[in-house]
Amino acid sequence: MLRSWLSEDIGRGDRTTQGLLSAGNSRASAQWIAKAAGIVAGLPVAARVFQLLSEKTSFITKIDEGQLCQPGQAIAQIEGPLEAMLTGERVALNLAMHLSGIATLTRKYVEKLAELPTQLVDTRKTTPGLRLLEKYATQVGGAKNHRMGLDDAIVIKDNHIVAAGGIGNAIARIRAQSPYPLTIEVETETIEQVQEALQHQADIIMLDNMPVEMMHQAVAVIRQYDSRVKIEASGNITLDTIYQVAATGVDYVSTSAPVTQSSWLDISMRIKG
Repeated sequence: MLRSWLSEDIGRGDRTTQGLLSAGNSRASAQWIAKAAGIVAGLPVAARVFQLLSEKTSFITKIDEGQLCQPGQAIAQIEGPLEAMLTGERVALNLAMHLSGIATLTRKYVEKLAELPTQLVDTRKTTPGLRLLEKYATQVGGAKNHRMGLDDAIVIKDNHIVAAGGIGNAIARIRAQSPYPLTIEVETETIEQVQEALQHQADIIMLDNMPVEMMHQAVAVIRQYDSRVKIEASGNITLDTIYQVAATGVDYVSTSAPVTQSSWLDISMRIKG
């Protein structure tokens, strides 16, 4: 993926850098400076970008992944061919700023759950081509990864239920075809749907867009029926509502917000004169 993204940016050649450095062998030192406070993520990815352009590049981190940086703080130092630094700068910075932004917002959500056993999990609402890195960033921020794709878990959502003619039919048909030991999760919006999912032995029940009062009731119904069934809450989770949702007793809260609503963490590269 990194090779492809470098190719996209470089195209037929870095005209500016090639025109500036005709010899192509100048060496330099540079620093990456954080311009805002946030959780740093993606430095190993950025290091690989520069190393793909020149194995002689040394990318030295000044802060660990997942740590909080402050404005003006040096987070990395780069030594090596100036051409590689200038050519790889934008791809490397773009990735690190994007991933750090995700990790930063993820950490804010995780901190809201600090007093509770509920875990924050991510979703499949990721940028096509960037899922692996975006889910990595949520993990750096303190969340747990939900399914990476459609093939590693079964989640029966509202449209699947409609297509099958009901939760019971959906579970029965999918269970007959699915390989062991994939878990079956069912998205529910009412207490009646929760009860139907329990009757057909769903492994995980998602409470989707339920009012908090209904969530409390649903959790009580599930715990009384089978304490082994895991419970996930999802749907329009915000920093203002996540604690109240988690306090209902669910095992997991899932949200796409750290990916879809995060802002990039501003980082700049400064070459030493």
